[in-house]
Amino acid sequence: MKIIAAAVTPIVFADPPLLNSSGVHEPLAHRIVVRLEVADGTYGYGECSGGAAQLRKLQRAAELVIGLEIHETSRLESIIAAAMAAEPGGASLSIVSPFEVAALDIQGKLAGVPVVDLLGGKVRDRVPFSAYLFYKWAEHPAVADRPAIGDEWGEALDPDGIVGQARRMVEMYGFGSMKLKGGVWPPDRELEALQALHAAFPDAPLRLDPNGAWTVETSKWVARQAEGLLEYLEDPTMGQFGMAEVAKEATMPLATNMCVVRLDQIRPAVELGAVHIVLGDHHYWGGLRRTRDLAATCAAFGLGMSMHSNSHLGVSLAAMVHVAAATPILTYACDTHYPWNADHDIVTDPLPFVDGSIAVPSAPGLGVDVDLDKLGSLHEQYLASASVNRDDTGYMRRFFPEFDARRPRW
Repeated sequence: MKIIAAAVTPIVFADPPLLNSSGVHEPLAHRIVVRLEVADGTYGYGECSGGAAQLRKLQRAAELVIGLEIHETSRLESIIAAAMAAEPGGASLSIVSPFEVAALDIQGKLAGVPVVDLLGGKVRDRVPFSAYLFYKWAEHPAVADRPAIGDEWGEALDPDGIVGQARRMVEMYGFGSMKLKGGVWPPDRELEALQALHAAFPDAPLRLDPNGAWTVETSKWVARQAEGLLEYLEDPTMGQFGMAEVAKEATMPLATNMCVVRLDQIRPAVELGAVHIVLGDHHYWGGLRRTRDLAATCAAFGLGMSMHSNSHLGVSLAAMVHVAAATPILTYACDTHYPWNADHDIVTDPLPFVDGSIAVPSAPGLGVDVDLDKLGSLHEQYLASASVNRDDTGYMRRFFPEFDARRPRW
């Protein structure tokens, strides 16, 4: 069955003012939805990050996949990779991923089986997720061309705010573990938030991710102070050499989605003792089958594995559930931004969280479908916004011109 149509649709949707080491989320988050269709009318969807360069590459790739057999995902990958090698920035597996996911969605529908079965079958019936906590402003500040934009989550700038946010996450979704996005305040202030979370949720595994905002020495100090508090510490400092120095003294495992982003980076990371857990992400590793390759490689090197997240909607969430369900060494609950963006989902029947986890869909393909009216509305919003790229640092500096985005900063 050959691919007869490939559509690439850029969209934007509302995003809260979530703080991180690079700055703060802008009012609109960018995503791109890929839709493939084969000769009998069967269609499938993939979703990935947005931005002008990503969009241009995806549009080029969409031209190249027409005429391919829907089961030829290896050929699809090689054709796209060859074309992307000539693009600025070189080859990018992130361009392959939404096409592969859409192809697997179609394959599952044609075979009458869920995508997880195409990945080897499920090793778990439910996939656990972790609450993703952020320091945040109460609203996006007013600017010349728009009023202030508030949200139902409110402000969280101190330990009480973070604990309140966590309580709401647990009440709404039932999460059993929690991750705090750090690198926003000096580390002693973020440790206070961790201690408050531990007091409020003594049985919940906790994680902290400052995105490389600390020096090696500061990271060591945090690791000592956080002994007994953390399930793992994620990317406290930049690079494998720095991480290795921290790992020599830290009593908790170190995780990364920053210093291991390709398979060839795993061996040196292991040799240095830099990381213990790799946070995979099918968007950046090249799709669901390559994420399974990552899992097998991590297993061979004795590393743990979980899943990284960025702002996303329901197609990405469904894809993550399928690959996580087929991954034997998924040793930690997955990250997800979904609660922050759930109100703007494009799928007709979002996958429900029950006790912090999602049941693996049994319907053919991904098990979700896209509401074309919602997709069209968010595309119109994209066209009207004149926003083409995410810029956390630039947005922060609109309100705090002196903002320092250096890493390490503390």
